Amino acid sequence: MFNRFSDFFKTTLHPEMYHGKVMSPPFFEGWYFKVVDPRGQQRFAIIPGVFVGKTDTDSHAFVQVLDGSNIRVVYHRFPIDAFHSDQDHLALRIGDNHFSLDRIELNIQSTEMSVEGELRFENPVGWPIRLTSPGVMGWYAWVPRMECYHGVLGFDHGVQGGINVDGQYHDFSDGKGYIEKDWGKAFPQAWVWMQTNHFQQPRTCLTASVAIIPWLKTAFAGFIVGFWQDGKLQRFATYANSRIMELVVDDQHVRWQMRNRTHRLEILATQAEGGLLHAPTPEGMGRRIAETLNATIHVRLVNLKSGNVEFDGLGEYAGLEAVGDMEKLREMAVRS
Repeated sequence: MFNRFSDFFKTTLHPEMYHGKVMSPPFFEGWYFKVVDPRGQQRFAIIPGVFVGKTDTDSHAFVQVLDGSNIRVVYHRFPIDAFHSDQDHLALRIGDNHFSLDRIELNIQSTEMSVEGELRFENPVGWPIRLTSPGVMGWYAWVPRMECYHGVLGFDHGVQGGINVDGQYHDFSDGKGYIEKDWGKAFPQAWVWMQTNHFQQPRTCLTASVAIIPWLKTAFAGFIVGFWQDGKLQRFATYANSRIMELVVDDQHVRWQMRNRTHRLEILATQAEGGLLHAPTPEGMGRRIAETLNATIHVRLVNLKSGNVEFDGLGEYAGLEAVGDMEKLREMAVRS
């Protein structure tokens, strides 16, 4: 019992680490590496992960590749024993593929897609970790048996290196990267997620999500939004007494407005065609969800006290998902 508590304490304070030792099946964990080349012509999300079912036959590892430019998704499945993780830091191996906060090395050969190469990351900086608020989830990170946990591991960092995809080389040197992850039992029944770190203003990143969260015998709409600029993070979150004032989702746009004690954040995201990713349920990775890397997000940050507009800019090459019953999500989000 003590060892299990010790492992839970350690992994909660280190969200980048593998959490499988403290979670009972069914359980999933996935890391999300987004890379964009300097000209924005090549945009990839590379998602290594694992699903642990109640039996060995239900369990497997995977490396999912989203080619955002060509709107193509390939799910590479591996036996569960091909997955290995270091217990003290983020160091994954899935077959001949290696993943850490510093780099990823890919060697995938399949009839659907071949991917080879190395990408190196320059000093990723994630959501601050504190004892009372260990990362993006705040104090909710300490709550056991939540449906899904989330981590932001790298807001905006440089990328060096490249990958060969089906024999074609893509050079990402001097490009940009972003890293996050999820783990738990399943994805929510409905959510909106978006992210971009491609503004004209350098060292700027928006990461934002709102979802229906099961809580005891009921549910609520929880949201976590971070607007990061040159090392300074402006938080808007359920646990930080922030409030959603507007959330409207249609086939063309996501209009989202919120406030905390000092600022109002206005978001207008323009939807775009995406590929179908595999997403977790308690039964496996069979759920399919659309994600684009071709959206744009207009962001406006207003100081409530002075009325000054502290930021106004357009983020490109944005990741965007809007999944499930959007009207139910909107009603819950605005009501809360």
